[in-house]
Amino acid sequence: MRKATAHLFSSVDGIVERPDTFFQFESMGPEEEAFMAESLASCTDVILGRKIYEEWAGYWPAQTDDPFAAFINPAPKYVASRTLTGDLAWENASVIDGDLLEFVRSLKAGDGGDINVNGITVIRELVLAGLLDTLTLTVHPAAAGAGRTLFEGIDGPLLLELVDSKVTRTGNAILTYRTKA
Repeated sequence: MRKATAHLFSSVDGIVERPDTFFQFESMGPEEEAFMAESLASCTDVILGRKIYEEWAGYWPAQTDDPFAAFINPAPKYVASRTLTGDLAWENASVIDGDLLEFVRSLKAGDGGDINVNGITVIRELVLAGLLDTLTLTVHPAAAGAGRTLFEGIDGPLLLELVDSKVTRTGNAILTYRTKA
C-alpha cells in the first residue's frame, strides 16, 4: 500500500500558517533542503487543499530552476475543494470528485509511489481519519504569536509517536510522527 506523508513548517508556538511571512526567516539551510528532497523522492502524487492550491498555482508554474518546481509542476495534483469546479489551469491538476477520505483510501490502495499531502485543513482531516502515515514538522526557533495551528478545534487528545528526529545547524528541529495506535 502507498503511504501518504505530509510536511509542515511550524513555529515553536505551533503556528503552521504562512511560515515564509511569520517565522521562517533565514532558517532554511542545506540540511533542510536535503531532507525535503529526500522526503519527496518516493512521492509520485500530490494532494492539495484549495487555499494552498491557489497560492502555489500562482507561483510554482513560473519557477524553472527550483528542485521543488521540478517535482510539483509535472506531478499529478488532486485538489480537495468544495468550491473549485471544472478544469484547473495548473498542469496535471484536478479537483477531487467526491469524498476526500474515500479518495485517499482509493489512491493509497492503487499503484504508484507515495502521496505528498499539503494544506493545513487537509492534513488535519487525514491525520484524524488515520490516513496520514507520517507527519513531519520542521519546528523553527521562533514564535509567530498568531496564526493557524494544525490541530485547532479538534475534539480530544490525539496521540502521536515520534519516529524520527534531527536538529539542524540552523536550529530547526525536524520531527517525524505517526499516529499512535
